[in-house]
Amino acid sequence: MKNIKMVIAFMAFVVATAFAPIASAQQASTTPLYERLGGLKGITVVVDDFINRLLMNKELNKNPAINAGRKRSPAPYLKFQVSQLVCELAGGPCKYTGKAMKESHTHLNISEKEWDLMAKEFQKSLNKFKVPAAEQKELFDMVGKTKADIVVRR
Repeated sequence: MKNIKMVIAFMAFVVATAFAPIASAQQASTTPLYERLGGLKGITVVVDDFINRLLMNKELNKNPAINAGRKRSPAPYLKFQVSQLVCELAGGPCKYTGKAMKESHTHLNISEKEWDLMAKEFQKSLNKFKVPAAEQKELFDMVGKTKADIVVRR
């Protein structure tokens, strides 16, 4: 469940930036991020890819707490939670119903290095779906605000 929260935060990044190109710079400033990402459909496509990447990442799986968390929380549930979070954060109609980031991630012992690995996987998903740079920045800014609640200081 806590691993899900971490992934949800990252997915919020991914989903918010993986959608339709911006028609103009003015549109980017007036159109909600949710719409620029293609709505829930666009968000779920990116989140699906992102979570799949995290699940297959051998370095992340070396952390026994993360690995155990993945076994407790099935991928479809994790994808749902992350999509819900990204949708809400991007200004969409969704309401995230999961636990707070700190509560859901503390037991996972996520290091700075693991955070960086997840961010790189997120970036790959965003690039795969050609999410524009402006939307990617907005997503990473949103996700960056959760880092203090997710990464364990060692």
